[in-house]
Amino acid sequence: MKPSSGPDGRRKALLDYLLPVGSAQVDELASHFGVSRMTVHRDLKVLEEQGIVRRVHGGVTVHSSSLVESTILYRSRLADAEKEAIARAAVEMVEPGQAIILDDSTTVSRMAPLIVGCKPLTVITNSLTVIDTLKEAHGIETISLGGHYNSRFNAFFGYLCEQSVSKLRANTLFMSTSTILGAIAYHQQEEVVKTKRALMEAVDRRILLVDSSKFGITALIRLAHLNEFDVVITDSGLPEGDRDTLRKSGVSLRVVNSNPAG
Repeated sequence: MKPSSGPDGRRKALLDYLLPVGSAQVDELASHFGVSRMTVHRDLKVLEEQGIVRRVHGGVTVHSSSLVESTILYRSRLADAEKEAIARAAVEMVEPGQAIILDDSTTVSRMAPLIVGCKPLTVITNSLTVIDTLKEAHGIETISLGGHYNSRFNAFFGYLCEQSVSKLRANTLFMSTSTILGAIAYHQQEEVVKTKRALMEAVDRRILLVDSSKFGITALIRLAHLNEFDVVITDSGLPEGDRDTLRKSGVSLRVVNSNPAG
């Protein structure tokens, strides 16, 4: 299968192929895309330098470990339809005139281009992705939370970020996390957890956006019990049994249809 013309198009097609399967051999990629092994090696070298993949003997992997969060590009391409459906449902909970906080997650960043219709609005964020999206938006006042910049998340964390948000008060926080096991949300990095906890303390209402692929998995650090959120929005990929269990434990769960044809 010939990918799009040009190196960028070819690398995008290569990444689209790798993300669902997690890993592949160089010979497999060369055969699939109808290019030479040398071309594949060059493309993988570029993607590795960008921090998107990791080359291993004879092949490549894009799997993230349980301790180190994968790159923002990798995360943004996962569960694409589910994240879009969840973000659209979350935007329905935003009203003009409010002050809201958007965290650094790739799911929440999907809200940024959609909330322009909710103006006037004040948006507080530690995400450079959100800031870049809203910087030209009329009627949206954007407040940036500074701190230690982490390129892996394209966002700011740490003491300065936590101190900045502690001086503010907003109506609603929209945030996500890496994994959920039982009714507990987890994340891989302590710095991120501390900043997310600070964001949670600065609002009247907390909304968790989390796609169904993140359930049933654990990570290193406990973030919060799902009962600490006013609403948890997920997609229809979450099994009915899991939904019932969460609701019986007191979790306010909203399930959105992530199947465009459904």
